[in-house]
Amino acid sequence: MLNKRYLPSITALQCFEAVTRHLSFTRAAQELNLTQSAVSKQVAQLEELLQHLLFRRVRRRLQLTPAGDLYLVEVRKILTQVEMSTHTLRSYGGETEVLRVSTPSTFGARWLVPRLKGWRLRHPQIHLDVCNEQQADDLLQGHSDLAFYFGQGSRPGTECLKVLEEELVAVCAPLSLPGTAFTDPTQLTDLVLLQNASRPQAWHEWFEHQGYRTDHSYHGPRFDTFYMCIRAAQVGCGVALLPRFLVEEELADGKLVIAWPYAMPSHDAYYLAYPEHSASVPKVQAFVSWMMEQRDAPPSATVEGESL
Repeated sequence: MLNKRYLPSITALQCFEAVTRHLSFTRAAQELNLTQSAVSKQVAQLEELLQHLLFRRVRRRLQLTPAGDLYLVEVRKILTQVEMSTHTLRSYGGETEVLRVSTPSTFGARWLVPRLKGWRLRHPQIHLDVCNEQQADDLLQGHSDLAFYFGQGSRPGTECLKVLEEELVAVCAPLSLPGTAFTDPTQLTDLVLLQNASRPQAWHEWFEHQGYRTDHSYHGPRFDTFYMCIRAAQVGCGVALLPRFLVEEELADGKLVIAWPYAMPSHDAYYLAYPEHSASVPKVQAFVSWMMEQRDAPPSATVEGESL
C-alpha cells in the first residue's frame, strides 16, 4: 500500500519540473498559469517532504542541487507515464478493454507476435498491451492478465496451458566451423561456448545427454537473452545452444548452421498462465481461446491483410 505521507501531488511535480526547465519560478508560473507564490509554495512543500533542497541560488540564478538533479530524472518518468496513460485512455472507446500480456522477449518476438495477426479484427474492443516478462508473481499481483513463461506446468494460484515444447540445438555461423568435421561434440569448446543467463546448465546437460563430459561447459561469454545469443553466433563469436524454433529463420537463410547433429529435448516447456480467479473474465477467455487455436497453426496460416 502506498504511504500517502510520502506521495506528492501531481501539481507539485509539475511545478518542480517546470522550474527546472526555466530555472525561474516566474516563467514556470506563467507556463502553468499559476502565481509565482503558488509555484514557490509547491516546490517548498516538495522539499519539506523530501527533506532535501532541490534548488539553490548562485549569483541570483537558480541551480539544481545534486538531490534535485537526481529527483528530476524520476519525476520526468512519472509525468511522462501519466501523460501517456491519459492520452491512451482518451483514445479508447467507451467499451475498450486493455489486456496485459507478458512474455519472454525472444519468444514473444519469434513465436508469439506472428500468431497475433488477425486478433484486432476478431476482438476490436480488446487492446493488447504486450510487455517483456516480469516477475513470477506479477500475475497474482495484477500487473499482468496473462503471462507466457518457460518452466514447469504448475504455478500456485494459476491455470497453466502448454503452448510449445522445444529442443535445443548447437548453432554457429557457417564460417565458424573448421574445414575438418568434428568427431565428437566436446570439440565445440574450441569455438567458444556462448552461454545464456536463463539456462546456465544447458551446455552441461547437452553434453551429458550424449554421454560426454567437459570442463568447459560453463565457460564462455554470457548473454541475458536468446536474441543476443543468436546475434553473437551469427557474427562469429562462438557456438550457441538455442531452441530450434527460435533460429528456424536463420537456419533456413544459411546465416546459422547446425554445429553438431544432436537436438536435446527440454524437460520444461512454454506455458500460458493466468490467475485462477480470472478464468471466467471474458477478455482472458478470448485470448486463451485465440492462442489455443493459433498454437499449432504456422504463422503463414493467418489471413492476408489482417492486422494486429
